[in-house]
Amino acid sequence: MSAVAAPVHDGARTTARPELDARIARVTAVAEQHLAAADRDAVFPVLALDELRDTGLLGLVVPTRYGGLGGGLRDVVDAGIALGRCDMSTALIFTMHCQQVAAAVEFAAPPLRDELLPVLGAGRTYLASVSTESGKGGHLYSARAALHRSGAELRIDRFAPVVTGGAHADGFLITMKNADATADNDVALVYASRDQLTVETAGEWQPMGMRATGSAPLKLSGSVPGGQLVGADVPFRDIANRVLGPYAHLGWSASWLGTAAGALSRVLGLVRGPDGRKRFDLGSELLLTRLSTARQRLDAVHAQIRHTLLMLETAPDITAPPCQLLLNGLKLSASEQCLAAVDDLVDAVGLQHGYLKNSPTRLEQNLRDLRSAALNYKNDRLHLADGRLALLDREVSFV
Repeated sequence: MSAVAAPVHDGARTTARPELDARIARVTAVAEQHLAAADRDAVFPVLALDELRDTGLLGLVVPTRYGGLGGGLRDVVDAGIALGRCDMSTALIFTMHCQQVAAAVEFAAPPLRDELLPVLGAGRTYLASVSTESGKGGHLYSARAALHRSGAELRIDRFAPVVTGGAHADGFLITMKNADATADNDVALVYASRDQLTVETAGEWQPMGMRATGSAPLKLSGSVPGGQLVGADVPFRDIANRVLGPYAHLGWSASWLGTAAGALSRVLGLVRGPDGRKRFDLGSELLLTRLSTARQRLDAVHAQIRHTLLMLETAPDITAPPCQLLLNGLKLSASEQCLAAVDDLVDAVGLQHGYLKNSPTRLEQNLRDLRSAALNYKNDRLHLADGRLALLDREVSFV
């Protein structure tokens, strides 16, 4: 396999758009019913996950020959936006699951591929990502805990401070240092089903926002066959650059955009409704300018998402500095602009509907949720990486 990363191509969409939209609508309807309680109590949206299973959406990016829906990254983005309009936690849970499945689809080799992909394609198996470690955060290109070989088995002994949905996952993709590796950047990706591991919750999840993601710390231990390495013959950096990075930045950005778009839609419904017309002055310069800036921010993020998708589908080498700068820039822009858009809306509608928990606009929750966006792979770290990439693109090329 070439070390040069190929573009990310969407699979042919065998699921018709209306059918996909109908599946997503079923999930959002369930999530909406339990949204307030899930946020209040920091409870994982189990019923929404059940609906993701029942609709087969957990198999969205698995090729049809393995029983999946045959979708691609564009479908994940569209689903992330739609789910985010209702609940950012559910959107993040789903898009991060798709990231893990896409890695298995692209890099799992036989016999693991032939065993795992039909299971994933059936759409009932939820995968969680185990990539965080104490002392390194979510840095993807390094690992500290090492695999240990015992005959044909690989021994896993892993603590992760943040695992989205880990207590509810049916399987895990785990980053670890390769067995006998001497450097932290010698990373392996290993699949383990839940029944192959002892999974212990190692702390609470009581965050400011994205409270329903259930991202509590986990301790995982157990043994798996050596054949459960994913991409064993591929440098892990290729796996990260070709699948994990693009799916993360686009999936997160779609979820954040959906969250902010849902907030704007609810505000517009409020101010244009019969009661709102009595309460709000639709000619107010403050209201109109804040609505304008919020919409401008969201249109810019949406355009950047679509342009980044096109780049991933068509660029001959997505690891080239201009491509990586565009991909990373999407994450930076979306995390900042979606939060800023909701902040604009708080100003637009004031204390009662912008700041209080019981407002139908849900701006208070959306603001808390979106404050996490800059911390999901911290923006400061990404800016450092982009500064180094910028030094390599003296011509300031655009893609």
